[in-house]
Amino acid sequence: MGIVLKQSFNNTIITYIGFGVGAINTLFLYTNFLTDAYYGLVNVILSASAVLMPFLAFGVPNTLIKYYSSFKNEKTSDGFLTLMLLLPIVLILPIAAISYFAYDLIGNFLSKENAIVKGYLWYIFWIGLSMAYFEVFYAWARIRMKSVFGNFMKEVFSRIGITFLLLLIYFGIISVETFLKAMVGMYLLRTLIMNWFAFSLRRPVFRLDFPKNMRAILIYSTLIILGGSAAIILLEIDKVMINQFIEIKNVAYYSVAGFIAMVIAVPSRSMHQITYPMTAEYINKRDSVSLKVLYQKSSLTLFIIAGFLFLLIFLNLNDLYDLLPKPYRDGFMIVFWLGLAKVYDSVIGNNNAIMYNSDYYYSVLAIGVLLAILAILFNLWLIPKYGLDGAAIASFLAFFIYNSIKLLYVKLKFHMSPFTAETLKVLVLLVAIAAIFYYLRFPFHPVFNIILKSILMSILYLGVLYRFRISEDVFGMLNRFLKRN
Repeated sequence: MGIVLKQSFNNTIITYIGFGVGAINTLFLYTNFLTDAYYGLVNVILSASAVLMPFLAFGVPNTLIKYYSSFKNEKTSDGFLTLMLLLPIVLILPIAAISYFAYDLIGNFLSKENAIVKGYLWYIFWIGLSMAYFEVFYAWARIRMKSVFGNFMKEVFSRIGITFLLLLIYFGIISVETFLKAMVGMYLLRTLIMNWFAFSLRRPVFRLDFPKNMRAILIYSTLIILGGSAAIILLEIDKVMINQFIEIKNVAYYSVAGFIAMVIAVPSRSMHQITYPMTAEYINKRDSVSLKVLYQKSSLTLFIIAGFLFLLIFLNLNDLYDLLPKPYRDGFMIVFWLGLAKVYDSVIGNNNAIMYNSDYYYSVLAIGVLLAILAILFNLWLIPKYGLDGAAIASFLAFFIYNSIKLLYVKLKFHMSPFTAETLKVLVLLVAIAAIFYYLRFPFHPVFNIILKSILMSILYLGVLYRFRISEDVFGMLNRFLKRN
């Protein structure tokens, strides 16, 4: 776990910087510089682009990581990498043609409740295309065990760009229409920069002499389209479907609450950048002992961090909402349900990486597709009935079922569980801290209240973790920090 913790720590710092910038954008700049309707439109464009992205990528990011380490000479790996660069075009061209010829049909569907959406379909396509090839080049860097720069581009670059554009709106230099066009350009620029970095690590040598196992690679990539689409649908479909049922400004309110809950997922996203290729390597080498250790340690570390972040956010939510404009303050249950889903997502550790890189990936992908359909049905049922809270409950139910099935599948096929006795100890500690601090209120300014309560909670939580050495990895990091100070 040494290399995992080192790169995960660097990625976590970068990702939190990105989320810090994103917090300023989401909680303050967007809410004050754009109208509710246009802020909702931005979220619909980005969410729809994210749903489109797995199709345009043709499963290449996952395929690149899964198969790259299995090629032992330059010639075969060059042919494989050439295939990975060309494969997305297979779906990009027909999707572009469909978008062109069926523009009105697609536009009328997406703008059924909110007419404003219809004029921005090509924005969705171009951002989706940029996201797809960005992930391809990011995976190209990750197979060289270089994840930090790509993580910076993914988490920080785009958010700083948005900050700059929002400030231009505030000072009256650009219009909202120009902002939306510039947003598309920013995603394209990000992809070009990632392309340069990836090729600087390993310059492509174009060979049309594709690998002998090309058929297996294509089958895997095709199935990954389904799996990737299912995962993105579980993440993004709620915002797209809110647009289909209620006013688009509600997407803005939901997105603010969703962003607050998303902070919980930052450590998981950071750690997975390095555990994913390591998992692929252990599976290719059939090193089940190392795989089990990685599974359990990643689960425990992420549960320690994500569980505590959930408490920090939820127990400070009253004060946090006091800092926002009034229309954005009614999201307590959204944060609760989405936050709980993120904690469960974290506690399963590198479960996704195990399944996507194993011989059982096809079954998991089928399960993912079925649950994506289930998520859509949950939203169809709960959004009209309970509004934004219904969308959050639908997301929680879909993730709960999805992750539970994946845990059971790995248990049955690999005879491994991420849970240990330490998992239970962390759960008890989290419940105890929640009970102690739930009713604690301070009469000061909201910012001071948040800082004070967070410091007190952190001292108690980290103190218990350190005193009883619940996690050796966390204990080691705390010990090194304390010795340096």
